[in-house]
Amino acid sequence: MKYEKWSFGYWCLKRYVIIVDWFIYKKIIITGKENIPKNKPIVFAPNHQNALSDPLAVLLNTPYQPVWLARADIFKSKTVSVILRFLKIMPVYRLRDGKENLAQNDKTFADSIKVLQNNFALALFPEAAHSAKRQMIPHKKAVPRIAFMAAEKTDYNLDIQIIPTGIYYSNYWKFDRSLIVNFGDPVPVHNYFDEYKENPNAATLSLRTKIYDSVLPLVLDFRSKKYYSDFEKIREVYGKHFLKRQNKKFSILNLFKSDQILAKHLDNLEIEKPIETEKLVLGINAFKSKIDKLKIRSWLIENPKNNFWMIGINKLVLFIGLPLFLFGFLFNAIPFFLIDQFVRKKVRDTSFWSSFFLGAGLILFPLIYVLELISFSWLLPGFWLKLAFLISLPFAGKLAFKWFILLRKTIGRGRLFCLKLFKNDEYKNLLLEKETLFRDLDNLISVNLL
Repeated sequence: MKYEKWSFGYWCLKRYVIIVDWFIYKKIIITGKENIPKNKPIVFAPNHQNALSDPLAVLLNTPYQPVWLARADIFKSKTVSVILRFLKIMPVYRLRDGKENLAQNDKTFADSIKVLQNNFALALFPEAAHSAKRQMIPHKKAVPRIAFMAAEKTDYNLDIQIIPTGIYYSNYWKFDRSLIVNFGDPVPVHNYFDEYKENPNAATLSLRTKIYDSVLPLVLDFRSKKYYSDFEKIREVYGKHFLKRQNKKFSILNLFKSDQILAKHLDNLEIEKPIETEKLVLGINAFKSKIDKLKIRSWLIENPKNNFWMIGINKLVLFIGLPLFLFGFLFNAIPFFLIDQFVRKKVRDTSFWSSFFLGAGLILFPLIYVLELISFSWLLPGFWLKLAFLISLPFAGKLAFKWFILLRKTIGRGRLFCLKLFKNDEYKNLLLEKETLFRDLDNLISVNLL
């Protein structure tokens, strides 16, 4: 297979997946697209947290057909191998795959060089593993090695540009989540040619460090090992309040940038004030445990003033939207719950959940839609009405899901209102505990940039 060639089949599949992706995500935000140079060999170097969703985040939001390098063990099945190669994914063999297989990397590296020589896009993860956490792990040497190897094989005539890329998900696998893809300033490999000619190992380490430092500002990164999950709870509970302290309007992108600042402050707090950090962690865990037991989400506690009126408005919207929910639920429930139950029971690594859901959904949803069209076609006279029915199904499914989320939010508001009405002392203590926690955080964390 000539990976460096444009593929019509790949293009068609990409168009289809882009449409499906639109239904999966609530919002997709792309920044720094202007940083990607044209008519030059480029290497995308993104962080890796969410299995196959990460390559899709890059390839679906750029005009390229990037060729990816992935670990060789996923190519064991012949059927899977054919699919992966069609998707322009090449195997890289590691020592754990068997020393006798390492020689097969020669072909992969040769194909990688062809990709770059043809001003095509290459892509691989500098971390060489997915972490399933908002925490970047140390980079390996693969990206610099391939870049220098390509330069060396072409007598240093390739102007290779490495594109540091940051990927962020509001949630790693839930439906209707948000996605941010940040493309940073390109790193020209030719800046390291002189050093490489004198000391290849030193140049490889220098470029690796540069890539790491370039990706870091583009991601949300909690460096703490000890308090990672605790700091994530603080971000969940306190994040929007911290954004307000900076006098910034709420948006997915503004919250992401604010969370970056918050993460840096929390990491520094652990180093500079370990005792205060430990007390803070105990406080957030106690508060989170209490609201989880009450089945109340933290955002309700942050601004409970208009809760009563919002319950009334939500109920009205739910009542008006009920017919649409029933239509969307009726024709989407079978494929959705079949996939959901299979993934939850069979896929142990949650970082693969979104990947399996997408893969199964690409096939099962259209199949069920066609069967439903056939089943109800006798009620739909004329070609255009049948077509309109078929097209409406995924849209109705997404709206039905949003209706269901609004229902859950309304139930949560109802729980908080009942707590206030029937257990007012407990309600007041909960608000007081939140205010105390937020005051402690306000005192310990500055809104200034680091």
